Amino acid sequence: MRPLKSTLFAAAAALLLAAPASAATLKWGAPRDIASLDPYSFGETFTLSVLNHVYEGLVRYDANLKIEPALAERWEIVEPTVWRFHLRKGVKFHNGADFTSDDVIASLKRVSHDTSPLKGNLPAYKDSRKVDDYTVDIVLNAPYPLLLNDLTNIFIFDKDWLVTNNAELPTDSAKGVEGYPTHNANGTGPFKVESRRPDAKTVFVENKNWWDKKKHNIDRIELIPIASAPTRVAALLSGEINFTNVAPLQDLARLEQAEGVKVLQTTELRTVFFALNMRDKLFESDIKDRNPFKDKRVREALYYAINIDQMQKRAMRGLSRNTGAIVAPAIPGYSADMEPRLAFDADKAKKLLADAGYPNGFEFSFVCSTDSYTNEEELCQAAVSMWSRAGLKPQLSSGPRTIQNPKRVRGDFDVTTLGWANEPMIDAYSLLVQVLHSKTGTAGVFNWGGWGNATIDDLTDKSASELDQAKRIAMMNQALKIARDDVMFIPLHQQPMAWAARTDVTNIVQLSDNKARHWLTTMK
Repeated sequence: MRPLKSTLFAAAAALLLAAPASAATLKWGAPRDIASLDPYSFGETFTLSVLNHVYEGLVRYDANLKIEPALAERWEIVEPTVWRFHLRKGVKFHNGADFTSDDVIASLKRVSHDTSPLKGNLPAYKDSRKVDDYTVDIVLNAPYPLLLNDLTNIFIFDKDWLVTNNAELPTDSAKGVEGYPTHNANGTGPFKVESRRPDAKTVFVENKNWWDKKKHNIDRIELIPIASAPTRVAALLSGEINFTNVAPLQDLARLEQAEGVKVLQTTELRTVFFALNMRDKLFESDIKDRNPFKDKRVREALYYAINIDQMQKRAMRGLSRNTGAIVAPAIPGYSADMEPRLAFDADKAKKLLADAGYPNGFEFSFVCSTDSYTNEEELCQAAVSMWSRAGLKPQLSSGPRTIQNPKRVRGDFDVTTLGWANEPMIDAYSLLVQVLHSKTGTAGVFNWGGWGNATIDDLTDKSASELDQAKRIAMMNQALKIARDDVMFIPLHQQPMAWAARTDVTNIVQLSDNKARHWLTTMK
């Protein structure tokens, strides 16, 4: 991984200085558009990170990924299962309405609804109660240490705005369920939505009545989706855009040498792995009466067939961090003994397939997207080649995430890519409860392939209410080791993240959660 260039971007501490008096337009060239203007429509990092400029939660992460007050000024635990939040007074929504406890309660009810794609982000939520106009109690189903982490991604709506626009129920972009908030917005955040043309341009303008101390000097953000990496690079070099949150790995050297451009590159918290269909039958295969992936030997064969060093060198340009774990080292629940991978061994993969009764391999569907994860298309093409050499017959389906994500959500795949940054908790419980856990209630929202393990479920459930941090981490660690030993998934790497900007962007904060925070950005 390239070392961080300290001369490119000012340290986060410099952001505490007063922003310049001048104002500017940030033209943000992104590889894809947001899923919706409704932050509850799909639990996806990019959409949530963009909409965090418009909507806010009760708490947020600061420039050091530590939790700090946002719409709530303070809080306390009044009972083991009741947290009391004291709300910030004087906050206005973009339409001028006052922010009160009614808005918090309506938002929590909406996001925890059975049809909400984000219900898994509040796994311990039971109810909320109004104490007064600026005090809310959140009631949990058990003692739970991660509520504040969860709330960083639960954005607050104006209740009256929801009611007026018949939008009290959540939308779901993956299922095509729309509503008024899909195309309209009304938050409390530092920027307001001025206009939106999906897949073309979304314009945000400064909220001059924002409650917080101003640390940016941006009066306008234009989010411009540019799916083509070469086109995006050309737009940055020409000045058509002055920031991108995805600088193509293959173009980093060129960008670093270009006049008027600067690059920031590090490793993301997100771990990318292959997830398998573990239902009774494969989705698309020449094996019709059973699912070969239920045999551990077959899963091991897929794993042994992956030459991770070659994949890193070619598809990831040597910038990813290879791993045998499915959580990053910075995530509580990780342990170093998860790192060792099953070593690449194509002959062993062939033997395992033969031992399992598939000496000639078999067909299976392999669903990838072109714009979800870093160099995902190249990654998948490399995997197809490696699996084919082992005698397997993957049928690659590759396309934009708008087409591929609904397939994933429906379970219309046999193998697919999955990446998880353990947000918003920055804790392994996020992965355990939303991905590894069997689909029950609010758990397993992203369990798309019918995998599951009763012991993992039990450990995950118990860790949720364990207030002793050491014991809780030990439970999560044990659950992750079970998944590792059973080859529930095929881990690959922590993906690299690279941003690039024109030199007129003077200060910007890049954190390992890969979320732009332009309320901390300054320009000249």
